[in-house]
Amino acid sequence: MKRIKLNFINQSNDAGNNVVVIFQKNHAQGQDETIVAWKVIANCGIGDNHPFIFPHQVMVSFNDSYGNYSPQLEAVPGDAFIVEKTNSGDILSQSKNPAKVLSEIEVTNALSMGAIDINCYRDGKLLSTCLSIVPTQMGAFQFEPTIYIGAIPQMVEGEIMNAAIVSEINTEINLLGIASADIVMTGGGSGPQATPFYFTLENITFA
Repeated sequence: MKRIKLNFINQSNDAGNNVVVIFQKNHAQGQDETIVAWKVIANCGIGDNHPFIFPHQVMVSFNDSYGNYSPQLEAVPGDAFIVEKTNSGDILSQSKNPAKVLSEIEVTNALSMGAIDINCYRDGKLLSTCLSIVPTQMGAFQFEPTIYIGAIPQMVEGEIMNAAIVSEINTEINLLGIASADIVMTGGGSGPQATPFYFTLENITFA
């Protein structure tokens, strides 16, 4: 499985012990923009580093109003899945037909009743979610090879991010063709000398 080795390095003047949040945006057609805090780096002091993996592989699953979660299934763009009722309960399985949009991963609620949430995971962490998908409707995922990163006072990994916070995080990092790299954070501080946080890729190794 292809994966990118990333290493966050704090070379900032952060005076408030902010957390660093990393997320992706779902570009699938017709999906509400629900942004999830995919990875949160906390308590990484000035001069510290935090290595992590960004795998290309993603997984999909669903959860229902009963609090049940399906097993996660591997998915690539062009795959389609269905959630349907069986004698043993509701299950997620791959469809024999491809996705209607070949650049997307699609999951259809084929139940007779009951809304479900459809989830997408990367590296075992919740990456994106399509909430309250009703019968006959579909949740879909499509991601560009980019991540968004920013420093904010607090955030919990796996939680849906407030739109106001998302709008303040403007650093987009393109990972296309990269095998490994450092993500270096600079800036910060307090008082009149404070500057915005700035993120750059360094020590890049290409695939």
